[in-house]
This record gives sequence, structure tokens and C-alpha cells, in this order.
Amino acid sequence: MPIAVRSLLSPWHCLAFRTDDPIIDAVPSRSAEQWKLETSLQRRERIEHHDCFPLVTLDLTGATADDVIAVARHNAQIRIAPQVLEELATVRAHIDALASADTPVYGISTGFGALATRHIAPEDRAKLQRSLIRSHAAGMGEPVEREVVRALMFLRAKTLASGRTGVRPVVLETMVGLLNAGITPVVREYGSLGCSGDLAPLSHCALVLMGEGEATDREGVQRPVPELLAEAGLEPVELAEKEGLALVNGTDGMLGQLLMALADLEELADIADATAAMSVEAQMGTDQVFRAELHEPLRPQGQGRSAANMYNFLSGSPIVARTAKATAGCRMPTRCAAHHR
Repeated sequence: MPIAVRSLLSPWHCLAFRTDDPIIDAVPSRSAEQWKLETSLQRRERIEHHDCFPLVTLDLTGATADDVIAVARHNAQIRIAPQVLEELATVRAHIDALASADTPVYGISTGFGALATRHIAPEDRAKLQRSLIRSHAAGMGEPVEREVVRALMFLRAKTLASGRTGVRPVVLETMVGLLNAGITPVVREYGSLGCSGDLAPLSHCALVLMGEGEATDREGVQRPVPELLAEAGLEPVELAEKEGLALVNGTDGMLGQLLMALADLEELADIADATAAMSVEAQMGTDQVFRAELHEPLRPQGQGRSAANMYNFLSGSPIVARTAKATAGCRMPTRCAAHHR
């Protein structure tokens, strides 16, 4: 029996139709454009073409998961809101006042950990912050993916932009400058302390701010860090009191990977809905089982969203429209597909 394979959603899925079926022969196949997903996949397409996120702005309110994905995966440029720099300068003035006071303050005029009670002379404090970064940049293993490092850096920049870490504006500006220039620190696979902090990964990033460590350019080629900074018009940062701690105390690596995993899962779920909808067409089924009123009591849980996706995907389908009176309905697996999300 002759078979014509028609691709409905290339490259994810193809369906085979019998060419001797008079109903199918009378119905045109749907093009890939007609099947274009209108959920997470469409959002990704907009991001990739910079129609949705031409610029991500860091302000005092934080950032969204879409901001993280746009910067990590799609190289969106970052702008720092003016009020952020003003807030950083104000808070930094408070840190400078603490540093010059007679009362010791942890991490500013004292050491860390077991040295918390040891006073650090003003002339040694920059060296202390620098030594903190160097000592913790001890990751091992293969380099992690570029998108993971970019997510980590952007999330750390988001925290710095909150105005609660005590860093000078130049620290945030340099971090953002690295991201905008496509400079990616080489971060090793092993070294995170879990909930105690991604100390080693963040320290490898901080090293590059200092003009040290390892990094790659926009094309993924590893080059000397001073050369990369100079090419981007950036100066190495001499860390002042508190700034070493502010750069490494966080779980940005874990959070970045979680956000990207969730974005991937959302996209896969939408692809599964589209595949199920195409199966309805292949079986000459009906879209009526996915109407909102049948699933409304379960919203906003997965079933309601999945049913809405499938109903939208099938909207305007010539196959469903032409075969509605010639079919008893979908087979059980596709009719109940939304129930499994």
C-alpha cells in the first residue's frame, strides 16, 4: 500500500498517511508554519531574534527567569539602570565609613572564618580580598558549558545590583561588561559547596574581573584574560573591603542550571502537546475533547494547560474540520493525553 510521508512539524515529527484514503486525499496537509508552537518555542524564537529581549535591564527589583535565559543562551545585552548605580554608591559610602571606624566589622576590617577576630590593617585589606578569591578558585574537572557560566554571572550581577552587597559601582559595571563583550570565565565542573555556596565557580569568575584566571572570547577561543579585557575596553578591578565576599557568597550556579532545566522541561512539554495534537489529526479525531470547559476545574494545573495547547494547535485544522462528521472521535490515548501532564 503506497505511503506518503508528510512532515507536519519538522524536524520533530512526521506522520504517514495512506494515499488511497479518499478523505485524506481531499484534505491538504498542514505546513510547518501552520503548526508553529505558540508557547515556549515561540518565546524562544522571539528571544533568538531579539524581538522580545533586545536588552535586559538590571534594576533594583531583580530579574526574571526569562532575563536569565536571554542572557545565558541568547547573548542579550545588559543595561544597568541609573538608580542602581546611585544606590550602590550610597551603600558603598556606608561600607567605607565602617572600614574607617575603630570598631571591627566582619569581612571589612577583619579576616574570615577562623580569622574573624583578627583585625586587618587598611593597607592589607585589598590583598585580603584578592587572596580570598585566589584561594577559592580551586575548581577541578572539565569546563562547564558557556551558558551555565553566563547564567551564574548574570545572577551574581543581579544580586550586586540589589544595592545590598556593599560593592562599588565599578564591580557591577565590569561584571556586566564581561557579559556584554562575550567574555566567559573558565569554570570547572567540581568545586561547589552546595547550599553553602558556589564558592569555587564564583571565584573563577571573580578572578577574571581581577584580570587573572582563564577565559574565552565570544567565539569560545581561550585567550589571555588581560588581552580580552583590553579588547573590550575593561580595566581589571582592584577589590576593596567586602567586595571579595560579595562576589563569591551565593548559589548562582545551581540556580542558573535550575532555571535552564525548567525552561527545557517547559519546551519539551509543549512539544509533547504538539505531537499529541498531530496524532489526533492522524487518527482523524476531534478537538472537542480539549475544550476549556471540560478542563477548567483543573486549571492552572498541567492538565488544563495541556488541553488548551492541544485545542489551540488543532484550531483551524483542515483535517479535523473535514473529518469531524466521519469519525467517532479520538482513540483513548490521544483523547486523554492532556490528563497525563
